[in-house]
Amino acid sequence: MTALLLRALRWIRWYVRELTGESAYERYVAHLRKEHPAAAVPDRGEFERMRTQRQESDPRQGFHCC
Repeated sequence: MTALLLRALRWIRWYVRELTGESAYERYVAHLRKEHPAAAVPDRGEFERMRTQRQESDPRQGFHCC
């Protein structure tokens, strides 16, 4: 029973992190270190600014003000 509960809690944690985008930075850092080891890793705030700019400049996303 305890193992099942822990598994369910891990899944819920994973799901919430994916849904909110919390894990995107960790995936980006892992990709950057693997594919471009000499590149500087941006801090979390810089990553979020880049991500927001990319989303706002994509015409497929549409314009979202607020």
